[in-house]
This record gives sequence, C-alpha cells and structure tokens, in this order.
Amino acid sequence: MDRRNFLTGATGTTASVVVPFVGAPPKVGTSDVIRLRSGLDALMALDDTRGGHESLERAALAGAEDALAKQKLSATQRIRQRLFSVAADYTATAAWSALDARQGDRAQALLGRALYLAGMGRDPIVEMRVWNSYAMLAHQRGEHAEAVDSGLAAQTTAITKRDPFFASLAHARTAVGHSHRGDRQAALRSLGHAQDALGKASLDDPRPSWIAFYGQAELTAMTAIVRDRIGDSAKAEAASHKALASIPEQFRRNRALATTRLALAQIHQRDIDQACSTASIIFELMADSPIPGRMRSLLGDFYRDLITLAPDAAVAREWGDRFRTEWSRA
Repeated sequence: MDRRNFLTGATGTTASVVVPFVGAPPKVGTSDVIRLRSGLDALMALDDTRGGHESLERAALAGAEDALAKQKLSATQRIRQRLFSVAADYTATAAWSALDARQGDRAQALLGRALYLAGMGRDPIVEMRVWNSYAMLAHQRGEHAEAVDSGLAAQTTAITKRDPFFASLAHARTAVGHSHRGDRQAALRSLGHAQDALGKASLDDPRPSWIAFYGQAELTAMTAIVRDRIGDSAKAEAASHKALASIPEQFRRNRALATTRLALAQIHQRDIDQACSTASIIFELMADSPIPGRMRSLLGDFYRDLITLAPDAAVAREWGDRFRTEWSRA
C-alpha cells in the first residue's frame, strides 16, 4: 500500500495529515482512527476557505483508501466498524467536493459509495450527511421533487432523532427543496421546524467538523434562499444581511455564497446598481482562489437576471466584463 501523505493545500504544498509508519503493524487500533479523523478536520478547514476542488477530492479519496486498507488488517470488530465509518466520511467529503465543483456525475457515484460505507460502519451521522448532499445534488440537476425526498430521508436518519441540531439542517434543506417547487406553505413550514429544532439543540455538544458551518447564521442564509424563491425578495435581502453579519470569517466560501444570494435578492427588486455592487464583492472575497463551480453557477444566474432586467445599463455591461474576466481565471 502507498503510505503517502494525502493532503494537498491550495498553494500546492503538501501537509502531513496522517502520520505514516514504517512496517505495517499486524493490528490497528484507536490511535489510527484518531489520526485519520484529524485528517478529515484539515480537509474541511480547506473546504471552508476555498470550496470544492480536485486536489481536495483526491486527498479525501486517499484518506478513504487508507482507512479501508487499515480495516483489512487484523483488528477488533469495533475498530473495523469505526474504520468503515471514517472511510464513509472521507468518501462523503470527496463527494461534497465534487458537488461544490458541480461535477454531478462524479458526486452521485461517490455519494452512493459513501452511503454503502456508512451502512457498513453503522454511522447515522454520515448517512444524514449523504442525504443532505443528495438533496443539494438533486437541486443542481433541477430535480426538485427528488431534492425534497432526499431532505425527508435525511430527517428519518437515527441521528436526527437523537440530536435536534442535525434535524434542523434536514428540515432547512427540505425547505429549500419545497421553495424550488414553488410550494410556499410547505417551505415556510419546514423553515419553522428547522428553527424550532435549532432552538432545542445544545450548541456545545461535540460534532464532526463537516457540520461546523451550520447554526443560526447558516439557517438565516438558507432562509434567504427560500424567501427569494417564493417571491419574498425584500425578506430575502433582510435575511441575507442578517446572515452575513454573523457567518464566521473562516467560512469564506459560505460568506461569498451568501453575498451572491444578497445580490440576487437585490436584483429581483430591480435595484440594479446596488445588486452589481454587492455581486462585485464576491470577486474580492475569492480573490486568491479559483471560484468553485457551484458559486460560478450562481453568479451565472445573477448575470442572466441582470442582462434580462437591464441589458443596456452601463453598470450591467461593466459587471459583465468583470464577470467574464473572473470566469476565465484559473
């Protein structure tokens, strides 16, 4: 087995995440599981800043491969199960990276693999994570009924019964699905369930790093999406401002996405100058990294709305020139 270090950062340098050992020992144990999980934390920190990209996906798949290789060595059944769980989490991370980069076919294949490994590891948290990602993938493909079904599947996982924090995210994701289907009442009802569940959750309980993005700020950002989709653009703008006031700085990609949603809410109110000014902030936020595919797509939506509403406006032409320049940036 290739015992390589597997995290490649945005600068192209290689950081050691899993400490290699010389001469594979006959058994693996808790320390191996801990080392592997620390690698997941490092990958999620990179995702928070830069978003999904090919090197992150490769690193996550290498982590899954390492976990499965150790699982085949002599170990207790408990450790074998935990290694399946770790492999599932790494594979779900790779799937998420592909999804954020809008590589839908690859994301779907990896999500199926992650769900299988989560079952082998008896890990309801990864199962919930996978269904959450399935909902987002369905949305990218315009399969909004399937997005709702995936959100509902996330709600039925065992972890949502034990921890209302996870239940809140599942309800919020379902609300987004309902809003894209134009079901106003169902969307608002799901948002209410999400808020109620978050109010019951302990925010101090230890949880995996992949869900660290979620909380009141992110729920407010998702509320902005729902409100804009159901035609409440003024409320969407207010929710976006509120979200941006509280999304932590380290979640740079999520702040850029929330800023894009703010620009969309503004242009849907025909506030062309302000919308273009807001949308330009995204290029500054992501200045030292390529713009992930999911964000590019959202900016494309903004540009289409812009040229539909104000095709001859000077500010629209200027923003379009900037957009095309940034789109071509590697």
